[in-house]
Amino acid sequence: MSTTLTAGLSPHIKRRDSVPRVMWAVSIALIPVLVASVTVFGPRALLVLAVAVFSCVFTETFVQAFLLKKPVTISDGSAVVTGLLLAFNIPVSIPLWMVAVGGFVAIGIGKMAFGGIGNNPFNPALVGRAFMTTSFAAPMTNWRLPLVFDGSTGATPLGLIANSAETGMSALQSDLPGYFNMFIGNIGGSLGETSALAIMIGGVFLIARGLIDWRTPLFFLGSLAAITGIFWVIAPGSYADPLFHVLAGGAMIGAWYMATDMTTSPMSRNGRIVFAVGAGLLTGIIRLFGAFPGGVSYGILIMNALVPAIDSHIRPKRFAQGALHEKT
Repeated sequence: MSTTLTAGLSPHIKRRDSVPRVMWAVSIALIPVLVASVTVFGPRALLVLAVAVFSCVFTETFVQAFLLKKPVTISDGSAVVTGLLLAFNIPVSIPLWMVAVGGFVAIGIGKMAFGGIGNNPFNPALVGRAFMTTSFAAPMTNWRLPLVFDGSTGATPLGLIANSAETGMSALQSDLPGYFNMFIGNIGGSLGETSALAIMIGGVFLIARGLIDWRTPLFFLGSLAAITGIFWVIAPGSYADPLFHVLAGGAMIGAWYMATDMTTSPMSRNGRIVFAVGAGLLTGIIRLFGAFPGGVSYGILIMNALVPAIDSHIRPKRFAQGALHEKT
C-alpha cells in the first residue's frame, strides 16, 4: 500500500513564528535599550520614542487605508519596530516635528513606496535617519550628554576623534570616555548609541529565539574592528583603537538590530556573512576617511543595495539537497 505525500508551495515553515510574532519579539528585545535611553537622557527620550512610533504607525495606516486601499496591517508590529529604531538613531534634543517627518519618510518612502513589508530593499529606519541627517544637519548633531553631566550638549566620542588628525589622539585622551562608561551607556550620543550592554541583552534574546543569525553582528563588528585596527597599529597616535570603534557610535545597535533585518539582508548564511563584512568595512572606511564620524547607517544602506547581487551569486541550499547528494 503506497502513501501519497502532498506538499504545498514553499516556503515550508516548521516554526510557529509569523511576522507579528517576530516584530513584537524585536520590540521586546529593544526594551533594555529603551530603559537605558530614558535613564541616560531623561523623560524627553520617551517623547521622542512616542512621536517616532506614532508617526510611523500613522503613516502606514494612512497609506494602506487611503492611498493603496488595502487592509491595514499595523497590528503586525513592523511599523512600531521602525519607529523605535528610528528614535534610537537620533538625538534626544531634536525638535519633535522633525521626528514626525523622519517617521513619515521612513515608512512612506522607505517602506510603503516599495509595496510594504517584505518588499523594501532598504532598512526603513535608516532611510528616515539618512533623510534627517541631510535635511536637519544641525539638530541631528546636537548631542546631549548624560543627565549625570546636567544634560548639557557636547561632542560624542566619535565626534571627538574626528579632529584627531589635527590634534592627535594623545591630546584627546583626557576627554574620551572610558570603555566601562561606553559599555554601560554613560556617554552622549543618540538614544540607541548609549549602552552596549542593553543592546547585547536584547540581541542575545533574539538569538535565543532563533530570530537573528549570530554571525551577522559577529562579522559586522569583527570587520569594523579589523579595518580600524589596521590603521591603529600603523599610526596609534592618529587613530582610535578597534575596541573604541566597536563600542562608540551606532555600531552596536546597527550590528544587532539593523544589519540583521530579514527583509533587507541576504537569504543564505554565507550571504549574510558577506553582507555583514561589507557593512563593517564600509563603516570603518567612512569613519576613518569620510565626512561623517558615524558611518553605520550608510554602510548598511550601501550593502542593502547589494543584497540582490549577493543573493544571485550566493544562493541558499535547496530543500533536502544535502540528503539527495548523499544517496546518489
